[in-house]
Amino acid sequence: MKITHQIYLVSDSTGETIERIFTALKAQFSAFKYKKYQFSFTRTKNQINEIIKNSSKNKNSLILYTLVDSDLTNYLIKEADKNNIPCFGVLGELIKNFSNILKQDALNIPSRQHKLNDEYYERVEAIQFTMTHDDGKNLKDIENSDIIILGVSRTSKTPTSIYLANRGFKTSNIPLIDKNSIPENIKKNERNICIVGLTTDPERLIDLRKNRLRTLRENEKSSYTNLKKISEEVQEARKTFKKYKWPVIDVTRKSVEETAASIIKIYEISKKNV
Repeated sequence: MKITHQIYLVSDSTGETIERIFTALKAQFSAFKYKKYQFSFTRTKNQINEIIKNSSKNKNSLILYTLVDSDLTNYLIKEADKNNIPCFGVLGELIKNFSNILKQDALNIPSRQHKLNDEYYERVEAIQFTMTHDDGKNLKDIENSDIIILGVSRTSKTPTSIYLANRGFKTSNIPLIDKNSIPENIKKNERNICIVGLTTDPERLIDLRKNRLRTLRENEKSSYTNLKKISEEVQEARKTFKKYKWPVIDVTRKSVEETAASIIKIYEISKKNV
């Protein structure tokens, strides 16, 4: 019988950082059974006491934390040790080492990465732009995009665009339906916008499109899910990408995060070559 670990994620901010770190960590263990408890905005000893109280009641508890206040961190470690609960900080040593290298003290201010500065407002603007330029909308000002994504239907254009927007990139995406799908100004691309084509395996595309039609409760038997038609779509899209010398990413076995990371790398290279 597999042991179920009780994982307590403790953060003094939104919990986004510790959540992502735990996601990356658990991916490395195939037989990892767990139940997760998340505690955000943990900034007092009373909150720590409540976490210790809950975790000590369960077997196989484990605490992961991102706390920048040294007093609170030491208190958590001490209380966890009293109750024989393994407790690991995921930023402490990193901040300490950075402090030594930079020869300056860390500010130790919770939520500092979420402050309302210019970067924050630029990210909000990127998200708003991307949402209004989804699926070929508002093509008249598409040249204001940082990144333009093209591809046939169901090649992860929208989720990838939204992910990129959250990273601060104004992203438009255009579905390739026919030869008239691409605006003339994008074909010329006089402003050297980063344009990327997405492709995927036709058989994988059939499954995605069938799932889409099931969700919409529509007939699955159509040209939209016909293997021959899909293969032709994908092949035609590849020809288009090649014609305009646009880089291509095969998303068949890629997550949205991996696809976005590849696009950002292409974007960085394109900007260096301007």
